[in-house]
Amino acid sequence: MPGLDRHRLRRVGHKGADLIAPGNTYASFDAALAAGVDMIEFDVLPQRPDDKSAGRRREPEGPERSERRDQVLLLAHDYEDAGARDPHTLQEGLAYLATEPFDGVELDVDLKLPGYELQVLDALRAAGMLHRSLICSQYRSSLAAIRAADRTVRLGLSVPKLRRDPFRSRALAPAALAGMHALRALLPFEAARVLRAGRCDALMVQWRLVTPALVRAIGGAGGELYVWTVDDLSRLRALEALGVTGVITNDPRLFEDLVSSDSG
Repeated sequence: MPGLDRHRLRRVGHKGADLIAPGNTYASFDAALAAGVDMIEFDVLPQRPDDKSAGRRREPEGPERSERRDQVLLLAHDYEDAGARDPHTLQEGLAYLATEPFDGVELDVDLKLPGYELQVLDALRAAGMLHRSLICSQYRSSLAAIRAADRTVRLGLSVPKLRRDPFRSRALAPAALAGMHALRALLPFEAARVLRAGRCDALMVQWRLVTPALVRAIGGAGGELYVWTVDDLSRLRALEALGVTGVITNDPRLFEDLVSSDSG
């Protein structure tokens, strides 16, 4: 990011501040701002054609999703989240974040699915927010589509590619742990490779995968490392000591606790 101080931990609010106010909402963005974040992460999801929850925001009939540039895009993590409330559209969210109180706050725009990348690019450009945005996805095809359209856009590859946290399931946890160990060993090499190839500018990495070797590899390749999703002060302190670029948390008040504990 322009003017990035690599010696200062970047403070990123997940969905705004999801543990303070419901995520991907104005209230959550306000809470993140009050907590002094450097960056606000939010999710972008296309509205399903059969979704009646948003009324006037229903997606019109037309070409296949992968070719669309007129879909209704929502600030929502998943369709369960979108169906539980009346979510803001991407344009509404960007208009809110473009107001004066959010001057200087950067955006981490997380694309939850492939197929609407260029529409997000258009919306950020139209809102005058592209220069302060990092567009992220688990899908390499999405990053490639954006890179082909605009080589100046900052991109983040999110790993691992997950829909649900397997560690929340007793049945899945053993296999997930074995896979996690293997990925931890391979990730430093793969991260350096994709960064040097220009496929992304940052890695957005689940905290279980972060190792000193990964920090060195990403730094050596000129990239940035953002770690998700950290809601524990001791883990936050350990990641800061490792030298990661930034940490994404549901409770950005932890950053102030980090400063207080360090000064004490």
